[in-house]
Amino acid sequence: MESTIVRVEDGVIRLLRPGGVAAEEIEKATGLQVIRPEGPAAIIEAPGMLASHYAPGAAVRLNADHVDEGEALIRVRLNADHVDEGEALIRFGSAPVAGVELAKAVFDLSPSGDLAQAAANLFDYLKQADATGAARIAVTPIPDHGLGEAINDRLARAAAPRE
Repeated sequence: MESTIVRVEDGVIRLLRPGGVAAEEIEKATGLQVIRPEGPAAIIEAPGMLASHYAPGAAVRLNADHVDEGEALIRVRLNADHVDEGEALIRFGSAPVAGVELAKAVFDLSPSGDLAQAAANLFDYLKQADATGAARIAVTPIPDHGLGEAINDRLARAAAPRE
């Protein structure tokens, strides 16, 4: 996971891009609240802020609760419960996923549920899932705290419409 990028002005810390240092860690170290963006940035202020940055060749479907035929699956949460034929699966944790036997490929970001390990594996597994030839990569929900915030940011950009 790349660096966290913040802007500090007039005693206010604004998160430009979540990364390897969680916003909660910055708040703890500084005693100041980190202000998060409320939507896509109108102005690109830092690397990695384009809406479709980090996008693999295959389309990415977020918050998947199943896998459709032809998809690859990235499982990033323990409660994913369905996979359809041909999908590739990248998962986080080891809970069973319905239809996993139909997946084009299955990737475990962190079998133990460790967000740091999941963040370290994310880009490599996205590339590997894309290389399977899956029509789409299904990604199950991931917790949105700590490094999960950065992982979700990168996944949202990977899933953004291509321009």
